[in-house]
Amino acid sequence: MGILTTTLQVILSLSLLVILHEGGHFAAAKFFKTKVEKFYLFFNPWFSVFKFKKGETEYGLGWLPFGGYVKIAGMIDESFDKEQLKGEVQPWEFRAKPTWQRLIIMLGGIIVNIILGVVIFIGLTFHYGSSYIPNESVSYGITVDSVGQVIGLRDGDKILSIGEKKFEKFDRGKFVTSIILDDINTINVERNGKPYQIQLPEDAPSILVKAKDNFIFTYRLPFTIQSISKDSPAEKSGLKIGDRIIKVNNKTTSWENEARESIKNNPNSDITVTVLRDNTDTVTLKASLGDDSLLGVMPYGPEHYFDIKYDKYSLAESIPIGIKRSWNFIAGQVKAFGKIFTGKLAAKDSVGSVISMGKMFGDTWNAQRFWTMTGMLSLLLAFLNLLPIPGLDGGHAVFVIYEMITRRKPSDKVVEIATTIGFFLLVALMIFALGNDIRKLF
Repeated sequence: MGILTTTLQVILSLSLLVILHEGGHFAAAKFFKTKVEKFYLFFNPWFSVFKFKKGETEYGLGWLPFGGYVKIAGMIDESFDKEQLKGEVQPWEFRAKPTWQRLIIMLGGIIVNIILGVVIFIGLTFHYGSSYIPNESVSYGITVDSVGQVIGLRDGDKILSIGEKKFEKFDRGKFVTSIILDDINTINVERNGKPYQIQLPEDAPSILVKAKDNFIFTYRLPFTIQSISKDSPAEKSGLKIGDRIIKVNNKTTSWENEARESIKNNPNSDITVTVLRDNTDTVTLKASLGDDSLLGVMPYGPEHYFDIKYDKYSLAESIPIGIKRSWNFIAGQVKAFGKIFTGKLAAKDSVGSVISMGKMFGDTWNAQRFWTMTGMLSLLLAFLNLLPIPGLDGGHAVFVIYEMITRRKPSDKVVEIATTIGFFLLVALMIFALGNDIRKLF
């Protein structure tokens, strides 16, 4: 069910984005009285799942789920239909329209994607507001995984600033993207009660890009029991709600991650669990674990220990915040692309396919996460399509802008060759991205 839920979310999100993107081209073409011959969701080499014709346009669903397309009369596109260009230029063809109209038609999909992304982020801000843990509330410091250790963090550190910027909200995503994109080379922490500056390794951005599945660091919490499963080893042992686990098999486990690790390493075993009860009594109990090494307890989460802030916004307040979130996302993509282009980030670690996308959607339905991902993908689709690569909207726009500046139209042969090259470059990029994800899976 998890894989099915992930797959359906990806298909739903991409279908929505493709329909609206191509709808942007379609609407602009229709507005300027340009004939649109086909409007397809997904590609349909050899055959279509279904199709119907309304007016002058054939609408259909292809079987190859890699985007979609509109076929505009009198335009060289991915269909490579050269026959249509042999006849006399007709007033309803793309090639007959003024350059400024052709440019708007080519940018119609990008414009729609930008508007959609901004609207989604405004809606998310208005509906959900924002919640965060003030960094000053993280009184126990952090716990760090292997990647966090490599970049210099240690269990118990309290992060004070990233470079010169104060770390006011406990936000791991902001921490990671700042190091990857903003050329940060130092982190200031409080370690053992004293200020300490961590000098990041030169390849810290590459390390963090590779570590997409790692948590890097998280807040450190005591293991205080919130609930106990019925007939579990914990219930049978005499553990109680409110007990704080401080030792497992006489090994000190002051924190949740330490307790979990110690318990997990004892399948089919009897263990001793020492707890602090009512903050005064120390009690040692025996529990018998099964194959799964589960004790059968749920510890308190961060909301029990920290002052979590919730901000709600009016629609008027949500508009500039949503625009800013959209702008920051696009700016981050531009920075990341620049670092890949200059070799500061390896493409094999940074470029992913629908497999990476699926992981970000998750294997359970969450409306906030779904719409956040859809908003991000809409803006990403706009950015990628704006790149001046033949075969993309940006590549077509370059030819139109060239014509506007020089007053000379590129020959159909040049456009055809460039579009063919661009098409194969895009196919190669898709294969490369898919190969990256397959390599990471194994």
